[in-house]
Amino acid sequence: MFRLLFLLFLVWTSSALVRVPLTRVRSIRTRLRADGLLEEFLKVHRPDMFNRRYAQCFPPGTPSLRLGRANEKIYNFMDAQYYGEIGLGTPEQNFSVVFDTGSADLWVPSSYCVSEACALHKRFKAFESSSFHHDGRMFGIHYGSGHLLGVMARDTLKIGGLTTLNQEFGESVYEPGAAFVMAKFDGVLGMGYRSLAEIVGNPVFDNMVAQKLVDEPVFSFYLSRRTSSTDPEGELTLGGSNEALYTGPINWVPLSAKGYWQIKMDGVAVQGVNSFCPHGCQAIIDTGTSLIAGPTNDILNLQQLIGATPTNIGEFLIDCVRLSSLPQVTFVLGGKEYTLTSEHYVRKEMLGVQELCFSGFQAVDIFSPEGPLWILGDVFLTEYYTIFDKGQDRVGFALARHPAEQ
Repeated sequence: MFRLLFLLFLVWTSSALVRVPLTRVRSIRTRLRADGLLEEFLKVHRPDMFNRRYAQCFPPGTPSLRLGRANEKIYNFMDAQYYGEIGLGTPEQNFSVVFDTGSADLWVPSSYCVSEACALHKRFKAFESSSFHHDGRMFGIHYGSGHLLGVMARDTLKIGGLTTLNQEFGESVYEPGAAFVMAKFDGVLGMGYRSLAEIVGNPVFDNMVAQKLVDEPVFSFYLSRRTSSTDPEGELTLGGSNEALYTGPINWVPLSAKGYWQIKMDGVAVQGVNSFCPHGCQAIIDTGTSLIAGPTNDILNLQQLIGATPTNIGEFLIDCVRLSSLPQVTFVLGGKEYTLTSEHYVRKEMLGVQELCFSGFQAVDIFSPEGPLWILGDVFLTEYYTIFDKGQDRVGFALARHPAEQ
């Protein structure tokens, strides 16, 4: 469910805008299939394995744990995990990280990490950095497949053309299980609110604002479609938005809670019929989740409505012949409809000469004081350019401008 990409690092700076590019490569699903390991991998790694952190990070009843702009290229990992390159330390050591709006911590593997996953990824060598500050306190983050343990530190961080001083981050020393072994990124850079953080200190973007590195406390995501190898990659813009990557007006929706980028969703309709949360519900806008997720009962009903059937490996399959007849699924945000067709919410994969079609919806039960949460992940975000405004605590949506539409 995720596609891996080569990291090309391209920076464009104008005034104070930094763009962080995001790219695409051959999917891990394809690589596993070629090695005859696909079925074994899918049996072990459920599609929601990276999403389970929502339900497990924190005790019940608590939140889950300038002047410039920069554009950073973002790479597409296995169809839906988007990541880019950062530099840590002096001289800088480069790492690929998932830019994740569903968390708030920055961590990379430590040179002292004892896990297999660390051995297969770049590791931070604190003793080689002249700007490194040791903290010593431990942190832990729970994932569905295991527990990530590490030690806190501070050092200089570079993203695009922006340099953040004394950035708090974590050095992981224990990454159990196979989740991170298969990953093509080294770590995670959280872009949620500070209340989500397990690591003591300000999240990365908060420090950028405090150190006056960006024009405004705003960042934006453009996530590329996966239609061909010639498509442009994604882009993270720090300090504003890139008007060349979207069309039409921006629809601003205020946050209903500050932790996740959480908003009220007015409803979910299937073929024009308001089938789910008719009185409104809560949704998380999350670049770190590949699919669209929701409460189990709602998602199982939705799978039936689009004709998806469960498999013994945790996926839901759809008959590829029926794609043109499948219903549209519409999410209503801030009074505006955002409609996905089967072209958007069905993921196609080849198994030998046979084409398989997988549903882009999954069941994940997350509870909050405001009620059960939906997650609008990358299946949704590839279609809509998304602007995260920390100054006014709101999220803006506009139709993404993909190559065929330009």
